[in-house]
Amino acid sequence: MKEKSRSASIAAARRPTLNDARRPTLNIDHLPLPYVEIDARGIITRANRATLALHHPDQGELIGRSGWDLMAIDEKDRSSAAFLALMASDEEPPVICRSIFDRSGRFRTYEMHRTMIRTSGGKPAGIRMICVDVTERKNALEEAQRACQWLESATRSLADAMILTDALGVIRSVNPAAERLSGWSADELMGMAIDEILPVQARPCSGSVLDLEVMLQLPLSGAATVMTREGYQVKVQISTSPILDKNTGSVSGVAAILRRADSFA
Repeated sequence: MKEKSRSASIAAARRPTLNDARRPTLNIDHLPLPYVEIDARGIITRANRATLALHHPDQGELIGRSGWDLMAIDEKDRSSAAFLALMASDEEPPVICRSIFDRSGRFRTYEMHRTMIRTSGGKPAGIRMICVDVTERKNALEEAQRACQWLESATRSLADAMILTDALGVIRSVNPAAERLSGWSADELMGMAIDEILPVQARPCSGSVLDLEVMLQLPLSGAATVMTREGYQVKVQISTSPILDKNTGSVSGVAAILRRADSFA
């Protein structure tokens, strides 16, 4: 009995602890997101099931391949050069986005959260990374950027002056026609109050004084006077409308369109 007890104690003492160099490695197959390790040459040495499930079968085996082979052609050289520079710099890697050919048969965009793999002496030996599919987010952002560019082109093409304010009446956007009408540049107009251009006493409209409170409540139109940078008064026809938040319906500002009265002559 004593011998068995002694053997059990020795076995327990030899059992690896959390600080033991022989502790088991992380079971990466339990990770829900794709996890990949590549060595200092850029060769894939380890990947979990989530990664293998994404890998397109036409590309053959994943382990042992260069990570650049999976990327879009226009990203291969840039990515490989950046990786080799990172290995030489000994710096912790930043988060990057890359287009990867996956099981869908298309290139999808993945955000790669990376950490350095180091030798026992602290030298860079490769990279481990978790990949997050951000394709839909990237597409939505690009669509929003295209919409903004289209809107900017459309407003710049307007012959009439356009002024957009926030709910406090502070000017947030103007087009070139508004610059020409007022005499101020866009940079100068940004941050000004709309009352500085359309003084309250100078803008009777539809029988009411067209102050900010009225403009925030309902669409209005009529005659008004613009005060230019040089102090001149310019007669205009003005139309204003509250800007409504698409999701909440709350008023977030005012849109004003102004046309010189003499353009009607």
